[in-house]
Amino acid sequence: MSQSPELTHDDTAEKLKSLELTQRPETGGIGRFLYWVGVLFALAHIYFNTLGTLSELWVSVIHFAGFALMCSLMYPMMKGDGVKSRTVLTLDIVVGLIAVACAVYLIFFEDALYARGVKFSTTDWVFSILAIAVALELARRTTGWFIPTLILVALTYVFWWGQYIGGMFGFSGLSLETVLYRSYFTSEGMFGQIARISWSYVFMFILFGAFLVKSGAGDFIIELSRCAAGRFVGGPGFVAVLGSGLMGSVSGSSVANTVSTGVITIPLMQRAGFPARFAAGVEAAASTGGQLMPPVMGAGAFIMASYTQIPYVDIIAIAALPALLYFMSVGFYVRVEAMRSHAQAVELDSRPIKEVFKEGWHFLLPLAVLVALLIYGFTPTYAAGISIISVIVSSWISKNPMGLREIFDALAQGSRNMATTAILLIAVGLVVNVVSMTGIGNTFSLMVTEWAGGSLLITLILVALASLVLGMGLPVTAAYIVLATLSAPALYNLIAENQLVELMMSGGLPEAAKMIFMLVDPDKIPLLAAPMSEVDAKALLALVPSDFKGQLLQQALDPVALSMILLSAHMIIFWLSQDSNVTPPVCLTAFAAAAIAKTPPMKTGFMAWKIAKGLYVVPLLFAYTNFIGGSPLEVFTIFIFALVGMYAFVGFMEGYLEGPLNIVLRIVSGALALALLWPHAPLWLNVAGLVAFVVLFMYSRRNIESQAAVV
Repeated sequence: MSQSPELTHDDTAEKLKSLELTQRPETGGIGRFLYWVGVLFALAHIYFNTLGTLSELWVSVIHFAGFALMCSLMYPMMKGDGVKSRTVLTLDIVVGLIAVACAVYLIFFEDALYARGVKFSTTDWVFSILAIAVALELARRTTGWFIPTLILVALTYVFWWGQYIGGMFGFSGLSLETVLYRSYFTSEGMFGQIARISWSYVFMFILFGAFLVKSGAGDFIIELSRCAAGRFVGGPGFVAVLGSGLMGSVSGSSVANTVSTGVITIPLMQRAGFPARFAAGVEAAASTGGQLMPPVMGAGAFIMASYTQIPYVDIIAIAALPALLYFMSVGFYVRVEAMRSHAQAVELDSRPIKEVFKEGWHFLLPLAVLVALLIYGFTPTYAAGISIISVIVSSWISKNPMGLREIFDALAQGSRNMATTAILLIAVGLVVNVVSMTGIGNTFSLMVTEWAGGSLLITLILVALASLVLGMGLPVTAAYIVLATLSAPALYNLIAENQLVELMMSGGLPEAAKMIFMLVDPDKIPLLAAPMSEVDAKALLALVPSDFKGQLLQQALDPVALSMILLSAHMIIFWLSQDSNVTPPVCLTAFAAAAIAKTPPMKTGFMAWKIAKGLYVVPLLFAYTNFIGGSPLEVFTIFIFALVGMYAFVGFMEGYLEGPLNIVLRIVSGALALALLWPHAPLWLNVAGLVAFVVLFMYSRRNIESQAAVV
C-alpha cells in the first residue's frame, strides 16, 4: 500500500523517533541479543500457556526476570549521551542480571524459607529488597517517576507512617519482613493476580497482534478502510476512525495505534482540507477508542474478567456496541467538520474494494478463528495461541507468505512490545497488594460514598476526576487497576441501590428482601406491598444499616443482574480511565498525533478532548440505563436513541450539522440530545426527540443547499 506523497519514509521515521522514549538501537550486539531473547521468551510463554506445568508463581517470576532483563537493555539508566556510554551499559546489564538472580533465588530457596517457619535469613532480605528495587527502577525508566513514587508511598504506609495517621485511613502497621514476604515470596504482590494476567492473556494477545502486523494485516486494514470510508463525505477522516478502530481491536494500545495509523491518516486529512489540529485530534480520539474495541481492549478486558469473574468472551461481546457508539460519535465530528471545511470533495487514490478484499481476505481469517474459538469455549490463551498459528497458515495464501525469518521477527517484536507492559503490571501489583493487606479499598469507597452523599452522579464525577489525576502519571491500564481496586465497590453499591429503589417503587420487592426491612423497622412493611414514591423508597432504604445492605441486594436482585451491575461499575472506570489519553495537561495520544501533524501539543490535546466526549457520555448510560445487562431489544433501543443523541450533542457543541445552526437551533439541538440521552425517559419522548432531530438535520441540509444555489 502506498503512503501519501507528502509523507516520505524518512519523515515517518523521524516523527516516530520523536514520539518514543530514548531506547538503544535494535542493531548491534545488544540488538541481536534482545532479538534472540525475545524469540526464546515468546516461545517459552507459548509453552507456559499451552503445555506448561510449572507453578503460577514460578512462571510469574520467570516472566519478571526475562522482561526486566529486556527492559534494562532497551531503556538505559540515563538518557541522551548515556545511551552510548559503556559505563551505563554495564550498569544496565548488572540491573538485568540482578533481576534474573532474584528469580533464580526465589525458585531455588522458596522451600528453605518455609522450612525455617517463614523467618527471613540475610539473603532473603537482600533478594526481596533487590527485586522490588529493580521493579521500581525499570518502572521509572519506562513510565516515569509517578509509579515508583506511588509504590514507595504505598509500601511505607504499611510498615511505617500509616500508624501515625488518625481517622479512617489510619493503619496499625505490619512488620517490614511481612511486607517484603507478601510482596516477593507469595502470589499476592509482584507475582500475584496482575502478573498472572500479564504472562497469560496480555502477552498472548500482544503476540497475536505482532504476528498480524508482521503478516501485513495492518496495511490491509488501512487500505480496506480507505476503500470502505474514503468516498463518504469527509472520507479521509472516516478512514482514520475506521482504521484506528480496526487496528485498535488488534493492538489495544492508543499510542501505538496513533503512530501506526496516524502517519497515513493525518496527512490524508490535511490534504483533504481538514484543519491540521482537527486531523490530529480525530486520530488521537479514534486511537483512544482502540482500547475500547474488542477483542483485546488493551489489557482491560482480561483484568476485568479476573476482577468480576465474568467470562472474557461475555465481556468483549457486551463491550462491542458501546465501542461502536464511541467511534460513531467521533465520526459525527468528522462529518460536521467536513461539511464546514468543504473537505468532502477529495478523491482518494485507492483501488476498488473488491480488488483489495480479494487480495487480503485471508487476513480476516485469524480474527474469525479467534472469535470462533472463544465462542466455542476455549480459554483466551489457547484461542490466542491457535490464532497465532492461523496467522502463519493464512499468510501462505498471500503473495508474501511468512517464512521462518518472519516468524522469528514476529516473536521478537511481540516480546519487545510486551516488555514495558509486563514491568508496569508487575510493579502495579505491589500497590494492589497494599490495598488488599490494609483494606484501604473499602475505606476509600466509603469515603467516596460519604463525599457524594449517596449521589451516583457525584460519585461518577469524583471517579472521573480521580482517573484524570491518576492518568497524568499512570498509563491507562495501571490507572484502571488502581481505580477499580479503590472505587469499584462504591460504584457497584450505588448502581445496585438505584436498581433496588426502582424495584421498591414498582412494588416488586421479593419476600426475602422484605424480611430484612422487617428486622429494621416492622412498621414500614405495609409500604412495601404497593408502589411507592422515589422519596419514600430512598428514605426506607436509608434505614438499613450498611452491614445489611449487601445481604439486602443479594436477596432483592437476581445474581445475573448483580454481576452485570459489577461489570457496569468496572466498565465505567475503564472508560473514564481512557480520558488521560486525550485530556490536557498530560495526553500522550494527542501529543503523538500533534508531533505527526506539526501542531501545538496542548491545543491538539484540547481538540482531542472535545472530540472524545463519548468517553464521558457512554459511562452515564452504563450507570443509569440497562445498556449493560438489558435484554437485546432494550440494549439495541438504548443504542439507537443514544446514537442520534450523540449526533445532536455534536450539533450543539459545534453549532453546525449539514449547515450552520443559529443560537436558537443550537440550543434546540442540545435539548434534543438531552431528550434522546436522558435515562429512563419515556419512549414517546425519545421518539419525539428522534423525529425532531431528523427535521432539524434536513432543515440544516436544505438551508445549506439553498445558499449554495444562490452562490
